[in-house]
Amino acid sequence: MVFKLVLWLHVTLYRLTGGRLGGRNIILLTTTGKKSGQSRTRPLFHMKDRGDYIVIASAGGSAKNPAWYANLTANPRVTVEDHGRTFSGVASTVNPEERARLWQQVVATNSGFAGYEQRTSRVIPIVRIQTH
Repeated sequence: MVFKLVLWLHVTLYRLTGGRLGGRNIILLTTTGKKSGQSRTRPLFHMKDRGDYIVIASAGGSAKNPAWYANLTANPRVTVEDHGRTFSGVASTVNPEERARLWQQVVATNSGFAGYEQRTSRVIPIVRIQTH
């Protein structure tokens, strides 16, 4: 219950302020629920690569991938909100070679992700979102 309230507050403040409150490297990613079919929005750390958005399915290093990742693997059409701008996009998990290259950049940009990787035995997926 508390998590849902904090999440709602984060998304609401981000939208109300056009992203000025909510984090410089944060976007809002909206996916379609795999089971429910409902829109689900999550604030996520991102970086850019070749004009595409890159997000990391770390779930804080938990043993399971986050629900938003399961949603976009079932339905890759997503919406990205980036500081007052909204884009439609298509998400895909990067291949292992590209993941190795991007992971180095992720950890260099936000060292917390190295800790997430140490906490889990799963390979943390990296997702490329091509917007249009």
